[in-house]
Amino acid sequence: MRRRGRPAVVRLVGLLAAASLTLAACTRDAAQPDNADEPQDALTLTVLAASSLTDVLEPVVDTFEVDHPGLTVRASFAASSTIVQQVNEGAPADVVALAGEASLEPLEEDRRDGPVSLFATNQLEIAVPVDNPGGVADLDDLAAGELTLVVCAEQVPCGQATARLLAQEGLEPPIASYESDVRATLTKVELGEADAGLVYRSDVAAAGDRVAGVEIPEDRNVVNRYPALAVSDRELAQAFVDHLLAERVQARLREAGFGPAPER
Repeated sequence: MRRRGRPAVVRLVGLLAAASLTLAACTRDAAQPDNADEPQDALTLTVLAASSLTDVLEPVVDTFEVDHPGLTVRASFAASSTIVQQVNEGAPADVVALAGEASLEPLEEDRRDGPVSLFATNQLEIAVPVDNPGGVADLDDLAAGELTLVVCAEQVPCGQATARLLAQEGLEPPIASYESDVRATLTKVELGEADAGLVYRSDVAAAGDRVAGVEIPEDRNVVNRYPALAVSDRELAQAFVDHLLAERVQARLREAGFGPAPER
């Protein structure tokens, strides 16, 4: 009796083991995205974006990832001139989103893998500490010699816009320092190390109650247009650029203080 039973036991153990393996495989397949067998870098999209996009791009990335299950978008932020230099030197990237069309000009042709899309605009605003110790009420007040004024370096889009603004208005205010990008300029004001800083409207909005804003009238202001471009031949790169023009993304940009995409 025992000899006849042993093969049955062996068969039963084998069946149970096979069933366990099948169940484990099904569970694993259900937990992984459809493209889980692709190389890890195929599941990641790298976006290099201007510093002024730091706050608004996070929810934009989130919605894109929801639309593409299994994909991770890695966004990195720096001055637009720095981004272009990095891409020209071979830094891995799929998309660049910059704060000014002039910033795109140095990007080498063989780094470009899609058409340029203008997805937003931005204008300058004067950021001051909440208590506004310099009493800045308008653009002309920046020429007061006793103010500590900080601006962006001229090689970055915010600095280029500032130079255009001051030139067209005939203003030559004393400038205490030229900062590496718009966020560094804003930080000086937030910390009370400057009486005023020329930044973007969107940066004043992002700072919330940490600074106060003094608006510059439309007829005296300058406009920066934001270009985005695929710098790899992946379909997802162009898809992300197109995503920036979607109405739900445009609505988020407007809420964050950006102007609408220029008409195409």
